Amino acid sequence: MEGMVDASTPYKWLKGKRVFVTGGTGLVGSWLLEALVPIGADVVALLRDEVPSSLAITSGTLDKVVRARGDLESFPELSRIVAEYQPEIIFHLGAQTQVGIARNCPLGTLEANVRGTWNLLEALRIYGNNVSAVVVASSDKAYGESECLPYKETHPLRGTYPYDVSKSCVDLISRSYAITYDIPIVIARCGNIYGGGDLNFERIVPGTIRDVLAGKRPLIRSDGKYVRDYIYVKDVVGAYLTLGRAVIEDPSLKGEAFNFGLDKPVTVLELVNIILRLMERLDIEPEIRNTAKAEIHDQYLSSEKARKMLGWRPLYTLETGLVETIQWYTDYITKMRCMGEA
Repeated sequence: MEGMVDASTPYKWLKGKRVFVTGGTGLVGSWLLEALVPIGADVVALLRDEVPSSLAITSGTLDKVVRARGDLESFPELSRIVAEYQPEIIFHLGAQTQVGIARNCPLGTLEANVRGTWNLLEALRIYGNNVSAVVVASSDKAYGESECLPYKETHPLRGTYPYDVSKSCVDLISRSYAITYDIPIVIARCGNIYGGGDLNFERIVPGTIRDVLAGKRPLIRSDGKYVRDYIYVKDVVGAYLTLGRAVIEDPSLKGEAFNFGLDKPVTVLELVNIILRLMERLDIEPEIRNTAKAEIHDQYLSSEKARKMLGWRPLYTLETGLVETIQWYTDYITKMRCMGEA
């Protein structure tokens, strides 16, 4: 399958394993399914809405897994799925992931992210008799604002804005269930994730690429000086798979959190200029609107713990990840134009 995450030797241990993925039609979930299916994992994906444009659907991968209908907000539905399918390995990626939506609709974000997490973990506590690993997707946003950067796993979780608070809660609930009920839960905190298949063009990477392909000036909502840590989606998939195997081999890791990033933060304006250079359009000048609200100015991670304890390393630099991403969107938008949809 073209563009597929490498499913070679390191992940063959998943062959024949019953794997439950929440958020399977999202950006990371779609790429995770594309890694799991060729390995031979027996995948069950939680599906709330069937979004036709999702990479998991357009690639045909979703047709190769069990589609379990349900909402994270529904404890009875999650309980039924866990009790019926008895997953061994769980990747909890399902969430409301957009900062702007969280600001405008905090209740929906808290319901999906916080209630959704405790519903899943409670279902696993009661009915998950065969669970050997649970990887929970958190975020660098869980740390909140800090004057001491980069974030390390020892930093307190001090989310302030709605999305950030929801991720702080996800972390704390996950650790509580891991330690109190001896469930092999581990937590992944990643920087800003980008890659092909993300059709939320409000985000800086896909939005910039689309604008440049259309010959328009890319829009920057902030002052361009916000600092972020960007990580390619295929490296995130590798991080989640690495973390799942680690807690199986070393159960003492339960309740532990790990940061995953390149450890090379850049400003938003620097990121946009890299994309312009890679697309050979330095003649286009970004439009800086400086309208961003309720967002932390500087956020970036240290992934030293993951590198030392897990032996994890990103396979992509920012530039090599962006090259693949630009090609994906170029192909996608060209196809949409041919179909009269762009």
